[in-house]
Amino acid sequence: MASLEDLAVSAFINILSAIGFLLAFAVLRVQPINGRVYYPKWYINGGRSSPRGSANGVLRFVSFNIWSYVVSFLGWMPQALKMSQAEIIQHAGLDSAIYLRIYILGLKIFVPVTVAALLVLIPVNVSGGTLLDLKKEIVFSDIDKLSISNVSPGSERFWVHLVMAYLFTLWSCYMLYIEYDNIAFMRLHFLASQPRRVEQFSVVVRNIPKIPGHSISETVDHFFRKNHPDHYLGHQVVYNANRYAKLVRQKEKLQNWLDYNQLKFERHPHKRPSRNNRFLGLCGERVDAIDDYTRRIHMLDKRIASEHQRILKEPKAILPVAFVTFDSRWGAAVCAQTQQSKNPTQWLTEWAPEPCDVYWKNLAIPFVSLSIRRLLISISVFALVFFYMIPITFVQSLANLEGLEKVAPFLRRVIELKLIKSFLQGFLPGLALKIFLYILPTVLMIMSKVEGYLSLSTLERRAAAKYYYFMLVNVFLGSIIAGTAFEQLYSFLHQPPTDIPRTIGVSIPMKATFFMTYIMVDGWAGVAGEILRLKPFVLYHLKNMFIVKTDSDRQKAMDPGSIGLPENLPTLQLYFLLGLVYAVITPLLLPFILVFFIFAFVVYRNQIINVYNQEYESAGAFWPHVHTRIIGSLLISQLLLLGLLSTKKAAHSTPLLIILPVLTIWFHMYCKRRFEPAFRKYPLEEAMEKDTIEKASEPNLNLKAFLADAYLHPIFQIFEEDEEMGEIRVDKSRIQPSSTSSPSSPQYEYGHDSPTHYEYDHISPLQHVYHHDISSFD
Repeated sequence: MASLEDLAVSAFINILSAIGFLLAFAVLRVQPINGRVYYPKWYINGGRSSPRGSANGVLRFVSFNIWSYVVSFLGWMPQALKMSQAEIIQHAGLDSAIYLRIYILGLKIFVPVTVAALLVLIPVNVSGGTLLDLKKEIVFSDIDKLSISNVSPGSERFWVHLVMAYLFTLWSCYMLYIEYDNIAFMRLHFLASQPRRVEQFSVVVRNIPKIPGHSISETVDHFFRKNHPDHYLGHQVVYNANRYAKLVRQKEKLQNWLDYNQLKFERHPHKRPSRNNRFLGLCGERVDAIDDYTRRIHMLDKRIASEHQRILKEPKAILPVAFVTFDSRWGAAVCAQTQQSKNPTQWLTEWAPEPCDVYWKNLAIPFVSLSIRRLLISISVFALVFFYMIPITFVQSLANLEGLEKVAPFLRRVIELKLIKSFLQGFLPGLALKIFLYILPTVLMIMSKVEGYLSLSTLERRAAAKYYYFMLVNVFLGSIIAGTAFEQLYSFLHQPPTDIPRTIGVSIPMKATFFMTYIMVDGWAGVAGEILRLKPFVLYHLKNMFIVKTDSDRQKAMDPGSIGLPENLPTLQLYFLLGLVYAVITPLLLPFILVFFIFAFVVYRNQIINVYNQEYESAGAFWPHVHTRIIGSLLISQLLLLGLLSTKKAAHSTPLLIILPVLTIWFHMYCKRRFEPAFRKYPLEEAMEKDTIEKASEPNLNLKAFLADAYLHPIFQIFEEDEEMGEIRVDKSRIQPSSTSSPSSPQYEYGHDSPTHYEYDHISPLQHVYHHDISSFD
């Protein structure tokens, strides 16, 4: 296991790596050519423009201002901290602001806990001295002398650990309560201050029953006319447009190549561009590129039009799913939050996601297959967790070389080399684990998509849940169990079975050294690597060199990314788990976690302000999951401490720990009842109040036009924009194109007795700009 010297080597390597990343970031971010890598959010918002027209020659790409490099090294930190919380909500949304508050919560919990633990628990542990009596039986290092393992069995000192466990739990619960209250208020305030948005009036309906002789559209219209006669406005049926979307994407690629070759011809009009007409343009007969791409686009247009007509005419293309809209928020809230049918498996309603949050591919999944898919994915995740135990065990073998020496003495010559030993124990285990976990979030996101959830926000929360349970089992429990068994293997093989529980109780705290190395690799160097954005940097410039042909391409090559909730939330929750578990057991781990929370808060603040462009706004819907898992971390820490003290013969103090899990569970249930409804339901009182104010201020508001095609598949909107459709006719009882519209486009059907031919301008939901009128609050 790692000693103080090994940890010093790891700290040196990781701090040096972090400084190297920051230096590289300081140099690269001031270069004009890298503006779309390190400031993409401002390009998207229009706050920053391309430098190509503002400078000449090499100044368009490289900055020669020496002072800018000096200021750039740490100058970004004050800029990242300058923006207030209300400004961040205005600039990046409530999700981003709440995500940053999780780091602040970590500091609020662990700063007092760290101070108390270092001042009180470490002196108590050091004075125990029990490890010196077991040095022939147990493998330990100097760090373990600072842990609870160094306190002799039956010692009265365990009363100190018991009192500190109570204080840490009470403080953590108090801070969680305050934070839940603040975030619930922020969410309600944010929703109340929102301008009119389509999802406030919309409900998604699934598992619509098939009635012989009636189409899905007629069935939906009849049901909601009958059961919601006063507020039902209309509905949008959902088409299986996955194949259609694939053809449209193919056309976009061909159009991109055509634009490129036309620009090329404009620059050199004496020579028309040509290409090979087979296998990616690498072989075959050379043909005129402009003519070839024009011909292929024309052929694809015919296929698109044919597929478009097939979708509209084929009944099977209409899915048993619909987006239903109401003329008031109150009507939508009643529908979304109540059971619609005597059969609880039919007419399932829930709030519709905002249009840009809809994951359209999953709308085509039949409802019956959803349960089967989720069962299969659950089995797959279970198998994946155990498959990863193999590399995790290998990582543990690197972290516990002393135990390996006793089992395999022939490796001693290599292991005993001082530099190699320090590198293997102090740095390599954390790095290896980080590499093994690198591709996992992508795999888990794919699994979540297969499960069939309808919104991107839900997909990310489900992927985050899988990743958290994976890290809990493999990274935390797996590391402790596998590492403990391996490092104490010699002791297990040469002692009576009755002594094994005692050995485990003593050795579990020793895994803190492994987690310290992991925190330094992932939480120090890894966070510094996040601000460098090495992967987006390389990909952007490669695209710029080989793929980018037009300004539109350059905009697409810019990858701002997002917060990355599927990966970052579970990682944050793991740090809460490590801090709460080891606060009483091995307090020396806490300063490592504090460094992570401070550094990561500043880095992610910078990324949220300058880089990330969140695809959706869930108004902090992920917070209840964060709260629940921190509560789970408290319970794990209490149960682990209970088991540990039971092996230490602390008969007088151990029974009192049983009260802590009970109190923690009661606190969680109270918070769930008190605050969680704000994240699950929309108050009817609030809905009615907003409806009343809106009707008074805008008595002539035309909601039909506002909601008309909000939930039309984006691919159909692209098609309409390409064909320059001006108007779409809405018919009361049938879906049919008007004489003024282009050939058959999916129509929105209204349920009220409105004029048969109601004309409205085509409005794309992507064109709606939502302004957040949020007042300042902390």
